[in-house]
Amino acid sequence: MCRNIKTLHNFKPPATHDEIQASSLQFVRKLSGFNRPSKQNEAAFARAVADVTHAAHHLLADLVSNAPPRDRATEAAKAKVRSAKRFGAAPSA
Repeated sequence: MCRNIKTLHNFKPPATHDEIQASSLQFVRKLSGFNRPSKQNEAAFARAVADVTHAAHHLLADLVSNAPPRDRATEAAKAKVRSAKRFGAAPSA
């Protein structure tokens, strides 16, 4: 699960609300051990995701960096190369 949490700081354009919420959801899933909570735990789960999303927005807004912003396409290409090295090249369609 945690491999799906992406770095969101110092990108141009900045991370969107949806990206931050998706990372927050993955974080709460990892902490709770639930991929999908039971009906009884749904409210607490949703509240935790909202709280983590809120905290992440504040964190990203307050962080500073002297490095130039990273390009999403370049970072995605680097990740693809790392994945190919680790797991082998993806089969052609």
